[in-house]
Amino acid sequence: MVGSIRAWTRNVRAARPRRRQLGASFSARSPSGGAALQHGMEYQDAIKMLNSLQSNASTLEQVRQGCTQPLLQLQAMRVFLERSGLSLEELDRLNIIHVTGTKGKGSTCAFTERILRNHGFRTGFYSSPHLVHVRERIRIDGQPITKGLFTKYFWDVYSRLDSTKAAYGGSMPAYFRFLTLLTFHVFLREKVDVALIEVGIGGAYDCTNILRKPWVCGISSLGIDHTSILGDSIEKIAWQKGGIFKPGVPAYTVRQPEGPMKVLQERAREIGCPLCVCSDLEEYEDPGRPLRLGLAGQHQRSNAALALQLSWSWLQRHHVAGNWWPVLSKEAASVSMAMPFPLSSATIKGLEDTEWPGRGQILRHGFLTYYLDGAHTMRSMQACVRWFSQEASSQERALWGPVVRVLLFNTTGERDSAALLKLLAPCQFDFAVFSPNIIETVGSNEDPPNPSVENMLARCLDNQSSWWSMSGQRERLEAERVIPCGVPLVAGLRNNALVFPCILSALQWISQGRDPVLMLPKEHVMQTHPAVASRALPLREAAGIQVLVTGSLHLVGGALRHLDPAMLSG
Repeated sequence: MVGSIRAWTRNVRAARPRRRQLGASFSARSPSGGAALQHGMEYQDAIKMLNSLQSNASTLEQVRQGCTQPLLQLQAMRVFLERSGLSLEELDRLNIIHVTGTKGKGSTCAFTERILRNHGFRTGFYSSPHLVHVRERIRIDGQPITKGLFTKYFWDVYSRLDSTKAAYGGSMPAYFRFLTLLTFHVFLREKVDVALIEVGIGGAYDCTNILRKPWVCGISSLGIDHTSILGDSIEKIAWQKGGIFKPGVPAYTVRQPEGPMKVLQERAREIGCPLCVCSDLEEYEDPGRPLRLGLAGQHQRSNAALALQLSWSWLQRHHVAGNWWPVLSKEAASVSMAMPFPLSSATIKGLEDTEWPGRGQILRHGFLTYYLDGAHTMRSMQACVRWFSQEASSQERALWGPVVRVLLFNTTGERDSAALLKLLAPCQFDFAVFSPNIIETVGSNEDPPNPSVENMLARCLDNQSSWWSMSGQRERLEAERVIPCGVPLVAGLRNNALVFPCILSALQWISQGRDPVLMLPKEHVMQTHPAVASRALPLREAAGIQVLVTGSLHLVGGALRHLDPAMLSG
């Protein structure tokens, strides 16, 4: 098995352009650096150059190994900002709502952005990671910036940094840092009224935290994640998240466990930041008339409550919401509660119309229904399981005939895959399918460099073993298959748990030719060993197939490339 995996890995690597060759080709085009880089450079050139920067994964690995000093890294970001042509004073004029948290920070920003857009403001929204293309990270009025705008501003920023690198030891910002710098340029040049900035990781030392004067800050639900970077306890993580507080800048958070809540309060006192805890969403609702949210799942209610306070703070300070200020009450000696306030029709409509792909998203393709949620922490997976169980059971009751449930799963980084899979076990899946976050057999040129393919496949095989162990079964069948590129891969099949080499091959097997969106020419359809093909009989005969795609936003994004091709043309 390992030998065939390595053979497939070599084939994939051979198909990818080498970074050294890439750098050489660009140097030949622009021997003097600087503005000359912009001549003849197109969108795909910008994407290739972006991906040639040090990947965010590499940066995180340096942090894990203690090779970086956070304060120096933040100082380096300020230098990069100046080299790109911006000053901190210019950033001060960019009206920012800065949001962090362990889970829900992206959804909170999405709710807030839609509410403010509904009130007539020109909005900017910076988030990560992207699902299908990198331009999703930088949105204006809810839409990813166009290829033309991305290309224009990319080369403007890159040329400035490239022309100054000789004086700074050849240093260039890493992938995420560069995109953050690019975002600041785009939002300032395009004159957005308000910008939602989502923290990348943590808060105190995140590169977005060079912001000195946001209008308001928010912290969504806290939990355990990125422990090698942020700390091994929720209190240590809370300290990092509270690092985005600024003197005199109002901040809001949702209800947190006692330990991290105390840390946030101490951070707020030290920094001089007025901190309030949001009221529950129920307190905004009329009896018998619950608010409708555009994002599915009970867990979105706390994100919506935080978004209401963030957007209200902005509207109040810009005299859009009238003169009625929310009353602060004291629930405990040191906890200020932000009380509910009357919701305008524009605010209610904003909550209803919020969209955030890959988070509680449902796609229906004929016999198949795809449930996509990028849950990758214990708490977010618990929320995902509740959402999927409710939605899938509701649909199942409306179908006549057997329904087959399939899990498509992968994780990245330091996630405890076995623990996440254990949470998914009660969903009663008929099949568990595991795939690395590889779109097709040669990957995508819009994604930053990934860890080695061999390591990713090894993780999938470990996930398969974990699932098999939970089932309590001892049978094992290994079948050799042929993937579309013609390279044999031996993968295990254990109690209806399968490993596939890429997302497309996994989706092809799951759909069994019954998804019109995934219909491909016959020569491109994956061929399987008869022993594997025989297991797919329930999929071919089911009245409905329910597919939950979860464990990684990158996996969800890869699936969306195939399931919603329109996203690629955005």
